[in-house]
Amino acid sequence: MALADAIEQTKGSWQDKFRQLDVDLPTPNTYRTASGAPGHQYWQQRADYSMDLKLDAEGKRLTGRQTVRYHNNSPDTLRYLWLQLDQNIFKETSIAELTRTASPAKDGGDQISYGTLARAQALKDTQYGVEVGSVTDEGGRKLPYTIVDTMMRIDLPRSLAPGASFTFKVEWAHNIINQDIVGGRSGYEHFRDNNTDLFFLAQFFPRMAAYTDYAGWQHKAFLGRGEFTLEFGDYDVAITVPADHIVSASGELQNPNEVLTPTQRDRLAKAAKADQPLFIVTPDEALANEKETDNGSKTWRFTAKNVRDFAFASSNKFIWDAMGVKQDNPVGNPVLAMSFYPNEAEPLWSKYSTWAVAHTIKTYSKYSFAYPYPTAQSVNTWDGGGMEYPMISFNGFRPTTDKKTGKRTYSANAKYGLIGVVIHEVGHFYYPMIVNSDERQWTWMDEGLNTFVQNVAHLEWEEYFGEHRRNPNLPAAITSYMTSQGQVPIMTQSDSVLQFGPNSYTKPATALTILRETVMGRELFDHAFREYSQRWKFKRPTPSDFFRSMEDASGVDLDWFWRGWFYTTDHVDIDLASVREYRISTGNPDIEKPLERAEYRRDNAEPLAQIRNREQGIKTLLEQEPGLKDFYNENDQFTPTNKDRNKFADLIEGLEPWEREALARAEKDGDWVYFLDFANKGGLVMPLPLQLKYADGTEEFMMIPAEIWRYNAKAVTKMLILRKQVVAIELDPRQEIADADVSNNAYPRKIAASRLELYKMKDEQKDLMADMLVELKAKKEGEGKEGAKDVPLTPGGQQ
Repeated sequence: MALADAIEQTKGSWQDKFRQLDVDLPTPNTYRTASGAPGHQYWQQRADYSMDLKLDAEGKRLTGRQTVRYHNNSPDTLRYLWLQLDQNIFKETSIAELTRTASPAKDGGDQISYGTLARAQALKDTQYGVEVGSVTDEGGRKLPYTIVDTMMRIDLPRSLAPGASFTFKVEWAHNIINQDIVGGRSGYEHFRDNNTDLFFLAQFFPRMAAYTDYAGWQHKAFLGRGEFTLEFGDYDVAITVPADHIVSASGELQNPNEVLTPTQRDRLAKAAKADQPLFIVTPDEALANEKETDNGSKTWRFTAKNVRDFAFASSNKFIWDAMGVKQDNPVGNPVLAMSFYPNEAEPLWSKYSTWAVAHTIKTYSKYSFAYPYPTAQSVNTWDGGGMEYPMISFNGFRPTTDKKTGKRTYSANAKYGLIGVVIHEVGHFYYPMIVNSDERQWTWMDEGLNTFVQNVAHLEWEEYFGEHRRNPNLPAAITSYMTSQGQVPIMTQSDSVLQFGPNSYTKPATALTILRETVMGRELFDHAFREYSQRWKFKRPTPSDFFRSMEDASGVDLDWFWRGWFYTTDHVDIDLASVREYRISTGNPDIEKPLERAEYRRDNAEPLAQIRNREQGIKTLLEQEPGLKDFYNENDQFTPTNKDRNKFADLIEGLEPWEREALARAEKDGDWVYFLDFANKGGLVMPLPLQLKYADGTEEFMMIPAEIWRYNAKAVTKMLILRKQVVAIELDPRQEIADADVSNNAYPRKIAASRLELYKMKDEQKDLMADMLVELKAKKEGEGKEGAKDVPLTPGGQQ
């Protein structure tokens, strides 16, 4: 195991933090080269889909018929195919449900929330999961299949040879979950106030599992966290929905004349060329639309070329706005940025959502590659969080409505939460929807990389982005996780990560920020990151491809960085333990002896009793009787002697000419020599950013590369020869290396400064008589059905 190898490499406690990573990475081959680029025999499978979908909005049910053409581009002969049935995760018998754990006991007793109880009731009331109607070949002949939890194996009538294709059909249906209650990445949201629904459907159809050169079939069961890796293909999808619905979907709308009014079509054409969002469906029109009753239906047709998945949203509540985007990439095609949202999301969404989509496309295309698709969409589907699919993202955050005044306002948290989540989810259109990493195994390859670029986009939106809620752009934000007991290496498989957010998002994003800003510098990093992105767009990279590409394109050895940040749970804590100051000795006793006297007096305090005697006016005998003075009262141990001078002359005579020149130069320059001791307390080797403050008031910044730790990863001493005297040294003054303990970063040590608030001591005691006199509130209709407050249970299980 790479982690074990990194910790125990030799006998004793010595560790080589700079041990080359190639000994642990997969051996390069004709599919994946040592440079990190795809090999000349690289291959991946392909799957093209044609689907007819029908949304039963009243019955909360989706039915589908699909034809899949699977292309075997591998060198292997296949006797069966594997498909993903992600909706099976909601079956009561699924691995995910059976292994769901309860929250730890709190305050000595078990507990259950209203939300947990409601979810269990929903799963009991409705049968969820994929109902497979038929599986046939292109000619209608039945194909045998086996369902294994969230996977389905189709046995082929004959082996599928390399280079061959196979077409099959699947008819299926499933009940749509109430996402508010059951959770998950898709479903429907019910609005109680006006009895309307908003549907957002994803991971809803049987999808081809990936067959890869590094893992064969990727058919690990879907447990909820490890998302998916899929095959690219073309989609042709017809979606039949109620006639009053507006539909957003992956791809381009093919039949606008059949589903849009002339006014909507005209607005859409104008929006494509607009430099700010324009309404296609206005808030007033959406409000009127959700109040109308239409029992008819419409079929919306979409095509999506070379994508790895398909998702859609449908509702009679949608406001729709759009604008054209010109990419910050000279070869980028125009993109139609769009947002779909209910009136409950106003005024926040019309102000920021589509602008955030456009900003993401412009920023990401600048740092990776031109966005290749014609549309990019943001759909409001819940009140927080987000999820991504090709060309469409489901995003949260809404304003709040004051119950008394009815006025709608939004907080800074909602504003920056919305902008941030849209940037994040639209950013996923690049990673992993185009750079097709395997999320089932390595979540950080899409979440971590994407969060890193998201943070770049944050600071190109505005300075100090999001400080109202938190600032994810500072490396210091990850230190509490990196020193916690629940940390696991970033390279841990997705479903085994204990603290998912910090491990999969924040820590890898912080690592890449440090790599860009501190270790490599922007020019080298941006070139290498862009090279990696372009190499692997529409392909499936692994971690080794990323590590190798970044080194190959930059010319920087980063094995120590990948090993420490991604394969271990070490953290950064570097102690500037001590600093010693010297001057170069000339050896000349007439110069050095007076300096030695001054240093002795500086370092040896005058006796306190002697000071007090002088303060009291007590005169010494020598002061009273000057005749007692002799040679030793005029001279001391620091008085130069002829013997000293002769010794110096002999020294100079014995030096080589270049040595005499160096000594003379030192006397002339008067340099200061400093020895800085650093202790690596956290285990993670890092560069040493130093801020030097000189006696004349000037300052200097210097960066010492991480390679200073290559001979000793626990403690090193750095010598500096400087022209000016230093009065203070600070390690990591810009907080750029995620140092967990900054109290030991300065020399001399800094005094920790903060503020204290006063408080009153008050013991609250229960007054049963007063409590009984409180007026009993009237019970409201429906009370107790919502919320997620904890309901304690007695040991017997009774509420």
